[in-house]
Amino acid sequence: MQQVSKRVIFHVDVNSAFLSWEAVTRLAEGEKIDLREIPSAVGGDIETRHGVILAKSIPAKKYGVTTGEPVVDALRKCPELVLVKPHHEMYKEKSRAFIGILQQYSDRIEQFSVDEAFVDMTGTGRLFGPPVEAATRMKDQIHRELGFTVNVGISSNKLLAKMASDFKKPDRVHTLFPEEIATKMWPLPVRDLFFVGKSAEQRLKALGIQTIGELAHTDPKVLSGALKKHGEVLWQYANGMDDSSVEMASPDAKGYSNSTTVPFDITTAEDAKSVLLTLTDQVCRRLRRDDVRIETVMVQLRFDDLTRASHQCALEAATNITQEIYCYVCRLFDEMWDGTPIRLLGVSTTKVSRENQGRQMSLFDTTDYDKLEKLDRAMDNIRARFGAGAVQRASNMEPIDAKRKI
Repeated sequence: MQQVSKRVIFHVDVNSAFLSWEAVTRLAEGEKIDLREIPSAVGGDIETRHGVILAKSIPAKKYGVTTGEPVVDALRKCPELVLVKPHHEMYKEKSRAFIGILQQYSDRIEQFSVDEAFVDMTGTGRLFGPPVEAATRMKDQIHRELGFTVNVGISSNKLLAKMASDFKKPDRVHTLFPEEIATKMWPLPVRDLFFVGKSAEQRLKALGIQTIGELAHTDPKVLSGALKKHGEVLWQYANGMDDSSVEMASPDAKGYSNSTTVPFDITTAEDAKSVLLTLTDQVCRRLRRDDVRIETVMVQLRFDDLTRASHQCALEAATNITQEIYCYVCRLFDEMWDGTPIRLLGVSTTKVSRENQGRQMSLFDTTDYDKLEKLDRAMDNIRARFGAGAVQRASNMEPIDAKRKI
């Protein structure tokens, strides 16, 4: 009997991506000073919302400069800090080159952000050797060919691989398999767990939970009482539970998405869902314009400390109906948000289908989908004729029976 290969997942994370990419580009253009070797940081205009530190060098970190803090505070800590304005188009080019190398090792890649990706390496041992050997080869190739370093986390699921890549930096390979959780992950502060923001950290500490291990051994009912659905998710993560697959881009289309950085910190669900409604509506208008439907939706958040979180789900039926997709978006948001102030919100859709496969009828589903489709088409026509602002949806639109739909 043929033995089934053990699942092997890599999480590859560029070290101080924006700063590293600025340094590599400047060195290639003849600059003598390497930004990575001096107190430096990538930051925006102090007068705008982007006036925060996006990435900092290790020497800058020694002065206490932190990612996400205002530029003015960073300069107060380190007056000689060299500031560089971000160049996002260049970062996209570097990101594409980075992903290009990963594609030499596997065709199962999920780009999680511009500077990190999950790679399913299951069954590649005969090509690239054992996981640590393959990961070392991968990171060394990236450094040799592109000039910047990465960390690679290795495990049997995405969560633990991501946790492993956050261990000691830079230019390292770390493993975090289930049998290593007790020694490598449980002693860490609870804030180090993926999905734990400032608000969740405060609530957990109020319960006397200081470490990931203490969280893992807490009664899930206690956590649900304090953090609702988010508490259940954190308990699962603290115990290394994650069965999500590496989601590759659709071959038909890379997906439809939209995101926005807000000019103020969002601290209420009502405000967040109002923004998400606008983003969902814009994405769905593009879906209908191209006469396509989607089967997967994801909500992405970036918080005031520049940490990120995302949550996705599969839909019961392929659709491009705004209200239907917004229902899923709201449920995903409710399941993942712990109250931490939000700076960026995004809605992404994948698994694009160009065929209307219909939907399975249910005795308990009384939603008039034909009516919703006609409503969307009518609004699209009005906007096409009189402009995007000619008609707007109410920000408090009632989602379709959200508890039933997901």
